[in-house]
Amino acid sequence: MVQEENTAFVAPQRVAGLAELAEGYDLILCDVWGVVHNGLTAFPAACDALSRARAGGASVILVSNAPRPSGFIVTMLDRLGVPRGAYDRIVTSGDVTRSVLAARPGVQIFHLGPPRDIGTFDGLDLVVGPLSAAELVVCTGLFDDETETPLDYAERLADMHARDLTFVCANPDLVVERGAKLVYCAGAIAKLYDEMGGRTHYCGKPHRPIYETALAEAAAVRGGPVGEGRVLCIGDALRTDIIGATAAGFDSLFIASGIHAEELNAQEGAEPSLEALANLFSGHAHPRGVMPRLAW
Repeated sequence: MVQEENTAFVAPQRVAGLAELAEGYDLILCDVWGVVHNGLTAFPAACDALSRARAGGASVILVSNAPRPSGFIVTMLDRLGVPRGAYDRIVTSGDVTRSVLAARPGVQIFHLGPPRDIGTFDGLDLVVGPLSAAELVVCTGLFDDETETPLDYAERLADMHARDLTFVCANPDLVVERGAKLVYCAGAIAKLYDEMGGRTHYCGKPHRPIYETALAEAAAVRGGPVGEGRVLCIGDALRTDIIGATAAGFDSLFIASGIHAEELNAQEGAEPSLEALANLFSGHAHPRGVMPRLAW
């Protein structure tokens, strides 16, 4: 650990490769967007690192705030070139969302999100209809994340709040990488609803249910529960990945070239400065280590 002069901040360990840490863990819970791919193409070095960790005896569960069920994500990863040998299973916030909805058979919902996410509700006992008839709002994203912002939904959110509707957020991320661009996610709309005083239910990181689902999947893969202190989370987002891991009692490895790349001056895999890391992590949970990009 390195401590900067004139500050109490203790910088996370700079890690040259996952090989420095992997031996100490039986389970790796790895973020997907920004770590394994950028929405357009896979990161070969990251895929190789996860494959090598599995070869060394660790199980790898990809944990994503994607609002779709894991089956959709497997297909997407195949298309992007992420080898199936890089992971054992996938758990998404869409999976958790389905569990929430399955517990309310026959519920009438309003789907706030793009038509491509409608498969999230396949096979569930519910009715998708207009906001005026809804008992519950399920948000998977913006209708058009290329042109809209959360403020475009202020009037709808006010109507939801007036009716005291619970807002189920199927993707707690505020933004996500799409190539070199950041686009808004469902979490940004949920945040606005929170600020209005609305009732929200978050189905992904940093909240506990998605970690519990991931641990159950890992136990199924390994034939038993993972021991305490043997879980490493990898991610690029302070708010969801690092704070979520710490709250769940897990160590974490932070990838600097993801959604925080600009504020850390870590674009294109550049090493972030200790000062930039101090500004990001001060007052928050700290990861065990930092890498520009995931590699072995």
